[in-house]
Amino acid sequence: MTGDTASPGVLGRGPLFWGGLMLVSYLLVAALGTTGAVDGAPLYILVILPFALVMPMIAAANRRSEARSSGCGTKGEAQRRYTKRVAVFTFLYLVVLGVMTFAIKQGDVPPVLRTFLALLPGLAVVGIFWSVGRLIVEEQDEFLRMLVIRQSLIATGFAMCAASVWGFLESAEVVQHLDAYWWAVAWFFGLGIGAAANRIRYETWGAV
Repeated sequence: MTGDTASPGVLGRGPLFWGGLMLVSYLLVAALGTTGAVDGAPLYILVILPFALVMPMIAAANRRSEARSSGCGTKGEAQRRYTKRVAVFTFLYLVVLGVMTFAIKQGDVPPVLRTFLALLPGLAVVGIFWSVGRLIVEEQDEFLRMLVIRQSLIATGFAMCAASVWGFLESAEVVQHLDAYWWAVAWFFGLGIGAAANRIRYETWGAV
């Protein structure tokens, strides 16, 4: 079985590198937003940019999956479908968030159109969650399925704990308000924690 260090990636980097870079970027953006250093449309633009790192992360994960599949004699169809779905929803997220930001920045937008534009980025993120769920359903390898479920549970626990703690701190006016979509970002960050936990426990990062 091929080890992680021997798996190909993008620009010589694996998916963990690109995912970590994205998460660090989001933490910096969160710090800028919560401190008020950046606000309004520029903050929305900064939220968009790190998400573009999902593309090389997916490409690196796909190449690693193909390398493992060739070594194990399996096709990994479930993971290929997963990476394609995530790539599509990520592209849609970037497009619709850019359109929403541009439209709102232009001036007075009718409430109905504003609501419609605001729904689209959220639905794109929902599509990514759905992709993870479909991977769990479609993955035939029980070990890989267990790794994905384990990652997802760790990510959910991390995001819910972070939301609970921050919510009470916010109620006590200790910290500033955070928009709810940041908890989705926390969930994706939790996937990275789950991958690290898989690596420590099972010596493999997992499929997500």
